[in-house]
Amino acid sequence: MKFVRFRAGGTARYGILEDRRVTEIRGSIYGRYQRTRRSYALSRVRLLPPCEPTKIVAAGLTYREHAAEFGHPVPEEPIIFLKPLTALIGPGDRIVYPAISQRVDYEAELAIVMKRKGRNIPRGQALRYVLGYTCHNDVTARDIQKKDGQWTRGKSFDTFAPLGPCIATDLDPHRVRIEARVNGEVRQSFKSDQLIFDVPTLVAFISQVMTLYPGDVIATGTPPGVGPLKRGDVVEVEVEGIGVLRNRVV
Repeated sequence: MKFVRFRAGGTARYGILEDRRVTEIRGSIYGRYQRTRRSYALSRVRLLPPCEPTKIVAAGLTYREHAAEFGHPVPEEPIIFLKPLTALIGPGDRIVYPAISQRVDYEAELAIVMKRKGRNIPRGQALRYVLGYTCHNDVTARDIQKKDGQWTRGKSFDTFAPLGPCIATDLDPHRVRIEARVNGEVRQSFKSDQLIFDVPTLVAFISQVMTLYPGDVIATGTPPGVGPLKRGDVVEVEVEGIGVLRNRVV
C-alpha cells in the first residue's frame, strides 16, 4: 500500500496511490479508513508531504562509511537531532539556498513514519508502531554546521526537510537501495542493510527520550557520498519500493 497526501480543488486530502491514480480515502491512515469513489490522475493533483508530523527526529552517522568520510568514529549508540516543521516541504517544492551559506549539501535518507503513540517502546515491538516508510533529503548547510560545531542551525533552515512522495507500508526497510541524483547524475547509491542501527533500534532508542505520535518522522541517516548543491540544481532521492522525491534548488 502507498498512502499519499495531496491537494485537489484547493483541499488537502489523503489517498491511496495505485497505477498513477490516487483514490481518495475517508478516515485516518493511522487507523480505520474507507476508499471513496473519488479518483484522480496523479498528474492532476499536487502531492504534499505524505504526513503531518509533530516532529522530525533525525539520526546521524548511521553508516560506517559516512562516518569515515567526515572523520568521525562509529557511534556506540544513535546520535539524534531535530529538524523543525518549518523545514518540511513536499515533492516538487523548492529548496531555498540560504544567503548566509556557501555550501549546501544533499543527504538521501530512508525515513520512518510512525503509526501509533508510543513511549519506551520495546525493541521487539517497535515495528508494530510503524506505519511505513518514505524518502527524505536531510539538506544541510555544511559550512554552518562546521562553523557551529553542532548540527541544529545548519540543518534547520526553512525548506531543508523534503519528504515524500508517499508512505509505503509493505516494505522491508533493511533491504532497499537508497539513491541520490543531482541533475540526473547518481551521487549516492547504497543499500540500507548497511545501517549501523536498524529501524527497531532507532524507534526504541528515540522513544526512551520522547513520546512518538502518529505521523512523526524518524530519518534514519544518510549513506556515504554526500555532496554540494548549487542554485538551479534538481536533486532526487529515490528509495527502492517507495518512489522518487524530486526538488529544485533556488
